[in-house]
Amino acid sequence: MEWQTTSGLLDDLSVAAVVADADGAIVYVNPAADRLLGDRAELEGARLRERLFAEPDRGAADEVVARVLSGGSWSGELPLVCADGHPRELVTSWSPTRDGGAVSGVALLAEDPRHARILTRRLNRLASVSTDLLAAAEVADVASVVTDQMTDAAGATVGSISLVVDDDTLTLVGIRGGQAGVAARWSAYPRRGGTPAADALRSGRPLVLVGRDEITARYPDLERAAEGERSMVCLPLVVGDRELGVVTMSFPGRRRFDAPELLFLTLLADMAAHAIDRIRAQSEAADRESKLSFLAEVSARLSGELDYETTLAAVAEAAVPWFADWCAIGVVDDDRLRTIAVAHADPGIAPLVEEVQTRYPPEPDAPAGPYEVVHTGQSVLIPEITDEMLAIRATDEEHLRLLRLLAPRSMLICPLAVGDRVLGAIMWMAGEGSRRFDADDRAFGEDLARRAAVAIDNAQLHSELRDVALSLQHAVLPERLPDLPGWETAVVYQPSGRTDAGGDFYDVVDLEDGRVAVFVGDVMGRGVQAASVMAQMRSAIRTLIALDPDPTAVMAGLDLVFDRLGLEHLVTIAYGVGDRDAGTLTLISAGHPGPLLLRAGGGAEVVVHDDTMLLGAGGGTRSVVTVPFGPGDTALLFTDGLVERRGEDVDTGTTRLVTAARRLDRVPLGELVRRVVDEVRDPTRDDDVAALGIRRT
Repeated sequence: MEWQTTSGLLDDLSVAAVVADADGAIVYVNPAADRLLGDRAELEGARLRERLFAEPDRGAADEVVARVLSGGSWSGELPLVCADGHPRELVTSWSPTRDGGAVSGVALLAEDPRHARILTRRLNRLASVSTDLLAAAEVADVASVVTDQMTDAAGATVGSISLVVDDDTLTLVGIRGGQAGVAARWSAYPRRGGTPAADALRSGRPLVLVGRDEITARYPDLERAAEGERSMVCLPLVVGDRELGVVTMSFPGRRRFDAPELLFLTLLADMAAHAIDRIRAQSEAADRESKLSFLAEVSARLSGELDYETTLAAVAEAAVPWFADWCAIGVVDDDRLRTIAVAHADPGIAPLVEEVQTRYPPEPDAPAGPYEVVHTGQSVLIPEITDEMLAIRATDEEHLRLLRLLAPRSMLICPLAVGDRVLGAIMWMAGEGSRRFDADDRAFGEDLARRAAVAIDNAQLHSELRDVALSLQHAVLPERLPDLPGWETAVVYQPSGRTDAGGDFYDVVDLEDGRVAVFVGDVMGRGVQAASVMAQMRSAIRTLIALDPDPTAVMAGLDLVFDRLGLEHLVTIAYGVGDRDAGTLTLISAGHPGPLLLRAGGGAEVVVHDDTMLLGAGGGTRSVVTVPFGPGDTALLFTDGLVERRGEDVDTGTTRLVTAARRLDRVPLGELVRRVVDEVRDPTRDDDVAALGIRRT
C-alpha cells in the first residue's frame, strides 16, 4: 500500500492505523491510533517493536514484521501496549507499504476485538441478505428484502425503496418505519433534485448525511423520518446506464459508516438493482412468450375445431389468470351480442360474472362497451377504472353493488373480425393488484381477435419467440467487457439456430489490484427458465467474487447457492483469476471444458483438471490448477458448443480448436477469438457458443 498517498483515507478509518519504515521507526499514526495506543506525538518516531510490544511479545512481532517486509501480509490477534501502558489483545492486520515497487515498511491496523466482532456480525447479517435477493422472483420480493432484512442488518430503523416511474417521477414502492402516512405522501415525488434520494440517483453514488444539522442544512424542507438526532444513507439502484431507483435508510443518532460496511451496503444495492432488472426482463420476456404461445394455441384450436363455441370457451379459460382476472367472449346473433364464454381466475366468482352478464347485459348504445367495438371495429382500452365510472355504468343500486364486488380496475375489449366483418368481441377485465392494460396489451388483444378464425403462421411465431428468448439472454449478459490496465479481453457469443434461449454466460470482473477474474459457464437446458438460472448464476458469481475471488471459495459459495435455493438445473463453469504481478493464471472447473492456453512463444495446451464436479450435482472436490501467465500469453475459455458436434468424439473437436488457435495466435485478440469460433464451431449451429479470450499485454 502507498501509505503516503492514502494517509487521508487512513485518517478517516475508525480502526487504529500505524505505519513504520523498514527500520522499525513509526512514521505515521492516525487519530484512532492516537486514542487507542497513545499520544500521536509520543508514538511518531518511536520504535514500533519496543513501543507497541511488551518484552515477552517482541518475538512474535519480529516474526510478523519480517514476513511483511518480505512482501507478505498477516492478520490475527496480538497483545499491543495501549494508551494506559498495559498490553491488550487486539485484532490486527499487517501489510507492506511500498515506495514505487519496493517494500518500504509496514502498515498495522488494530481494533478492539469487541468492535471487530460487532462489525463481523453486521457483515454476516448483510451477507445473508444476498441469498434472498438472488432468490427474489418479484419486485415486491426485492422491496421486502430491502425494507425488512437489509434495513435490520444495517442497523437502520427506517428503510425504503423507490423506483423510477418515468423521466420526472420516483414512486415509493416499499417502506418500513417512518411517520404516519409517509407512504401516501411519497407515492410519487420528483426525480430531478430536491431530495436526498433524487440527488443520489442523479450522481450515481451513495449519499451519506450524518446528523440532523447536516440533513437540515442540505434539505431544509425534507420530512423527518423520526424525531431526534438522525443520520441517513441513500444508495442508487443503477444497472449500466439505466437508473432504476434508490434505497434509503435512516439511523438514530450520528451514525458513521466504516469503509467496508459502506462498500457492502453499496454491493447489496447493486444486487437489488440487478435483481429488479432481472425480474423485469424475465417478466417482460415471459409475458411476451406467453402471448406468443397463447396465439399459437388459439390459432391451432380455431383452425382445426368445428365446435367454435367450445374452442372459444377454452380460449377464455386460458386467458386467466396470467393475462386478466376474467374474460368474456360474445358473438353477434341477430344484431345482439350473445355471451358464449365466461371465465374467472377465481372459480367461486365465475357465477357472479355470469349473473352480471345475464341480468345486466351491455346496452347497445352504451359508450366504450362491446357494442361500440362491434359497430366501429375499433378496440376500447380503459387502463384505470374508477368507482365513479362504475357508478355511471350501473343501471341501478344492485348493479352497482355487484360491480363493486367484482371490483374491475382495468378493461380491454377487442373486435372479433374476419376480413371486413365483425363477428363479436372479446372483453378482458383486471382487478385490484393485477395488470393495468396498456398499448402493448391492446396490440396483443387485437392480434388474438384477428387470428381467432385463422391459423397463425408458425414461422412468424418461431421468429418472434426467438427474439423474445434472445432479448432475455442479452438482458442478463454484460453489455461490454471492462477496460483493464495490463489486460486485453475479447468475447464472441453466437446463439444456436434454435428458437429458444440457451444458458451460456460469461463475464470479466476487475479486482482492482492488478488481478482479474474471468468465467464462462453453461446452464444445461434451454428456454426462459435456463436463461433465468443463467442470470442467477452470473449475479451469484459476481457477488462471491466481491466477497472472496479465490477459485475454491467461489466454487464453494456456488455449491451453497445451489443448496440454499434448490436450483434444479445442472451448470458447468470454468473460472480463473489472473494475477498480473505474480504472472500466474489460477483455474478451476466445474464439469466444464478446460481452457486453451496459447503461449507468447508459440506453444498451445488445454488445461486438464483432475476433479471437475459440475454444479447442481451435490457439490464435491474440484482441483485448482495454477499456470504461469506472462506478457503475450493468451487464455481462451469457451462453452462446449465450440468443440462438440453430433456424432463426433469431443477430442476431435478439441484437436480442431488447438490446430486453429496455433495458426492464428499472432493476430489481435478480438480477431483471434472471432476467427477461431467461425472456423471451429459446428456449421449446423446446433448449440450456443460463448468464447472469452484474455491476454497479458
